[in-house]
Amino acid sequence: MTPPPTAAPALPAPVAVHPRPTRDPGAGRRTHPATGGALVLVGMLLVALNLRAVVTSLGALLDEVRDGLGLSGVTAGLVTTLPTIAFAGLGALTPWLVRRVAPARVLVVAMLALAVGQVLRVATDSALIFVLTSALALSGIAVANILLPMLVKQHFPHRTGLVTGAYTMALTVGTTVAAASAVPIAHAFGSWRAGLGVWAAMAAVAVLPWVPLALRARAAARRATPTTVVATPTRVRPARTRLGWAMAVYFGAQSLSGYAIMGWLAQLFRDAGYQPESAGLLLAGVTALGVPIALLMPTLAGRLGTLRPLVLGLTTASALAYLGLAFAPHGAALLWVALLAIGQGAFPMILTAIGLRARTAEGTVALSAFAQSTGYVIAALGPLMVGILYEATGGWTAPIGFLLGALAVQTTAGMAIARPRYVEDE
Repeated sequence: MTPPPTAAPALPAPVAVHPRPTRDPGAGRRTHPATGGALVLVGMLLVALNLRAVVTSLGALLDEVRDGLGLSGVTAGLVTTLPTIAFAGLGALTPWLVRRVAPARVLVVAMLALAVGQVLRVATDSALIFVLTSALALSGIAVANILLPMLVKQHFPHRTGLVTGAYTMALTVGTTVAAASAVPIAHAFGSWRAGLGVWAAMAAVAVLPWVPLALRARAAARRATPTTVVATPTRVRPARTRLGWAMAVYFGAQSLSGYAIMGWLAQLFRDAGYQPESAGLLLAGVTALGVPIALLMPTLAGRLGTLRPLVLGLTTASALAYLGLAFAPHGAALLWVALLAIGQGAFPMILTAIGLRARTAEGTVALSAFAQSTGYVIAALGPLMVGILYEATGGWTAPIGFLLGALAVQTTAGMAIARPRYVEDE
């Protein structure tokens, strides 16, 4: 009898194998300190030290620069407006750069431009070349302004408030030191050129941490194979959202007053009877008192359910300071400096809000670029209008009235960004 045929052994079911896409190196990746996070943080802090020194050192020595280069009041106003013009124009290009070049490599070039620009601008007797080389230096700052909030979101997503506070404090320290020491350095070397040019060394130091990070990013790009699938982030367009515009207006209005103060406050105190060194120290006092505010404000903003109390408190401090400067600039100068320092806490608050109002690193850099570039267009009016009004009236009542009007706009925009929401959702 023929045995029945046996069934063929069943083969195991095939397992579907899907290629695992890999992300672009560094895109939205959280970096552990052992693999570069500590170096990124050091690099960010060194960059932040440089972000305002080039501006406040000029503000403290504006009279000497005007005499040395033969600048009129309007031209001096244009020079003090240059930061906002550069920040607006080049800041808008930063997201485009980051999509094509690793942020570390961008920052190497940015800090080199800052160092070279500062050296060249103190080596000329031409007002035009001074303006152009100042613009070169400021271009490096413009790019770094946009990148820092993105780097916080990318490398330290769970410590946004702490890291934002740390780099904002470093920015404030750099601002303070430059404002306080620019005049003494100039007097020690017998020239305003030394008081401005010395900060090029600090910019050169800020290049150093980013060189190995840039080389690491370049090596990672070379290791990527042709079959690597790079995640393409969804484009976020803050210009199409009400939140984006509210952020831009608030950033612009607070920057308008900030750069007007950095550019002209020392001159106001000189006109009130203070010696140049004392006027420079009072300007430095605004930023020195702002150091603890810069450290605490991001943490406070991150913990509050709404930013409304901060917006209203900062507005009140600024309004009282402006009124005091208009009516009693000499008699209670220290009080007005303290209130100005509190009011300038709007800057670390809005930087923190950029991270709080975006869900992703891509959204953060898009919102940062739009808010800052558009905001700096608005801010460009500050130093320029203060210069024009100061020269036209010969006093400070009209310029301060202009700053009070800008403060009203700032407060309105601040109330619009106070409640929690995200730019990606809009």
